[in-house]
This record gives sequence, C-alpha cells and structure tokens, in this order.
Amino acid sequence: MALSRYNNTDIILNDDLDYKKVFKNRFQKRDSLQMLETPELDYPGLEDIKAFSYENHIWRLGSRYYKLAFQYYGDPQYWWVIAWFNKKPTEQHVALGDLIKIPLPVSEVLDIIGV
Repeated sequence: MALSRYNNTDIILNDDLDYKKVFKNRFQKRDSLQMLETPELDYPGLEDIKAFSYENHIWRLGSRYYKLAFQYYGDPQYWWVIAWFNKKPTEQHVALGDLIKIPLPVSEVLDIIGV
C-alpha cells in the first residue's frame, strides 16, 4: 500500500487575482481552484534543538526520507520530520554526501512543534 503525504491535508479554494493572472489556463471558466493547503511549521529554537538527540546519516544513492523515518521511527509517515529538521523539504534538496540529522525521539520532536 502506497502512503500519501496528502491524506490529512485540507483543501482550500484559491481565488487570488495574482494567481489567476499567472495561471489563466487553469482558471478558464472557474472563479477559483481547489488546492491543497500548505502547512506552516515554525522551526524549533536553539534551546529546543539542544534538547534533541539525533543520529547522523550520510545521504547516499537510494536514501529516502520515508526509508529513514521507517528505520528510526518505525513509521514512514514521519518522513517530513527529518526533512523539516534539516530544512530540506524534498529529496531533491539533498545531495549525495550531505549530512542528514535524524532527531530523536520522534515523540519529543512532535511535542515541541505542537503536532
């Protein structure tokens, strides 16, 4: 079964005029478009970061956030915690050889960011 990162994402109606100008062909005869809402998470402060322990992972061929989340958290749905903590929102933002920090334990990370 494939996991989707969009399962719990709210859908909003976008009727922004600037957006309509840029994406005329998508609006055509519509007043608005349905879009997935972008969640906003604050990055933890220095004191919060110091409270975490973490494991280091060197990004290599075949590395994926969901695989790391499964390996360290037992649940691939927490891939976004690793991406968020490293300020690299997708795998496309990570280069081979980059150091990725896996914050532990995930329950404390989720508590601190209020999820």
